[in-house]
Amino acid sequence: MTDSNNIEKTENHHLIIEGRNAVLEALRSGRTIDKLFVLDGCQDGPVRTIVREAKKQGTVLSFVSRERLDQMSETRKHQGVIAHAAAYGYVTVDEILQRAEERDESPFLILLDGIEDPHNLGAIIRTANLAGAHGVIIPKRRASGLTATVAKASAGALNYTPVAKVTNLSAVMKELKERGIWFVCADMAGEVMYRQNLTGPIGLVIGNEGEGVSRLVKESCDFTASIPMCGDIDSLNASVAAGVLAWEIVRQRMNH
Repeated sequence: MTDSNNIEKTENHHLIIEGRNAVLEALRSGRTIDKLFVLDGCQDGPVRTIVREAKKQGTVLSFVSRERLDQMSETRKHQGVIAHAAAYGYVTVDEILQRAEERDESPFLILLDGIEDPHNLGAIIRTANLAGAHGVIIPKRRASGLTATVAKASAGALNYTPVAKVTNLSAVMKELKERGIWFVCADMAGEVMYRQNLTGPIGLVIGNEGEGVSRLVKESCDFTASIPMCGDIDSLNASVAAGVLAWEIVRQRMNH
């Protein structure tokens, strides 16, 4: 812990940066900031500069009350700004595709639509690594970032499997379709996965733990696939569903 202008600590497994100078330095150094909390109504010069830098990087901004900032801060000397920094850096979607090209393999991507539980995100990154996926793509909003909890849950896979964070998942899917990648969405109402052709350049889309894949993202998929189930409940944990579908893709690729 350092002085109030340069405070870093871990809270709820996020790396927290407090104080105007520290937050501005982090933004200008290129450090990945998942979310910036700013005192609502604060319009002085230093805070405007911080907000401007955050917008340049596409950082998610949240304007909150002083009480909320005080709750997040240990010292209550946050100076009206607190940043959630990513424990690991993100890559671009192009860098993920480059990995596939370097390995002379058809791209295999896993796209996560609103996975908010960091344990699920970490487990899916672990699955992605073991299934040979070239990378994971997550949205900026309504989703867990790369926190320390995610890193731990990935069991080290986060060191090897790149993660891209994008503003609009469906827009990225549209661009990737133009590059020959097609998308299958995990959905209970879809055709059983064993009857689908899951070979070739593919993106596997897994939805939110409670609501599943959002309408716009689902409409951007080429088709849906379901996992046959024989029990008394009708849904799987998101990370388990990702694992089952990923290994069906692996099986079909091996036999293709």
